[in-house]
Amino acid sequence: MTNDQFLFDVSDRVQIEVTGRDRVKFLHSFCTNDIKKLQPGQGCEAFVTNVNGKVLGHIFVFAERDSLWLESVAGSAATLLPHLDKYLITEDVRFADRSAEFAELLLVGASATELLEQFGMSVSSLPRYGHLSHGRDSLSVRSVRRVDWFDSPTWLLSMPVAQRDEVQRSLTQAGARQAGDDEFHAMRIAAGFPIYGIDITEENLAQEVARTELAISFTKGCYLGQEPIARIDAMGHVNRQLCRLELSSGPLPSAGATILDKPAPDGKPVGTITSSASKRIGADDKPLALAYLRSGFAKVGSQVIVDGREAKVF
Repeated sequence: MTNDQFLFDVSDRVQIEVTGRDRVKFLHSFCTNDIKKLQPGQGCEAFVTNVNGKVLGHIFVFAERDSLWLESVAGSAATLLPHLDKYLITEDVRFADRSAEFAELLLVGASATELLEQFGMSVSSLPRYGHLSHGRDSLSVRSVRRVDWFDSPTWLLSMPVAQRDEVQRSLTQAGARQAGDDEFHAMRIAAGFPIYGIDITEENLAQEVARTELAISFTKGCYLGQEPIARIDAMGHVNRQLCRLELSSGPLPSAGATILDKPAPDGKPVGTITSSASKRIGADDKPLALAYLRSGFAKVGSQVIVDGREAKVF
């Protein structure tokens, strides 16, 4: 096995357990993907939207036999839980923020699946967002979830906080390399994976985030925000969309930097940078960025200008 597995501690992310006999029907009514179709061991990606189709949360839902688990960015419980709770009337649904009880590690790499198999986890056949819970293996994990957020197989492992160091040590001894924030953002930006609060805010329409194929169902029936989302689908496009950019040279552009269609002084604004990272950590390489671009420029190969430098959509 090659040493190409990266291990990230993402324990600041939120994990919410949803129980009660009405949990599936209720959550189905407040997010963009089809929760009703999920069987235990399956999962999906979704947006929680407001009545205007704006994004309040970017969540990952994992169905277990007696519960649903929602996973999202750090701090998101403060928005998601009050939003969902205010619509509870007589439904049998209970939300419990388990973030302080369970840590999370993210394992990424071409050989990551093989590494987990070495610990007795039968994960190779799991599809994206498929997961195993309470599996019998030699790692003290509660759940292993295939998320494939990056360009390589990507696994999200949840475990009791007390077991995090043990699991981390076992994985690094088996060949995974602990990595930090710079590498995390370099890998996610290269893969076009957005982070809520950085690349997504409640000012964004769901289709602007460029996760439509993975996160939005157009056949699931009614949910909060469905009408504007369906209307945009009927129109065929949004006015702007999140894209990946490769700049011709450094330094990294700052969040909020304006993107022009041509060099100044004649260039006109066509977009905004949301985040950026080096293509390869520690290397003198071309910067990468995520940015919202006007729909006419949001296609692979489009050329734009960022901070006086050429950039292209890839």
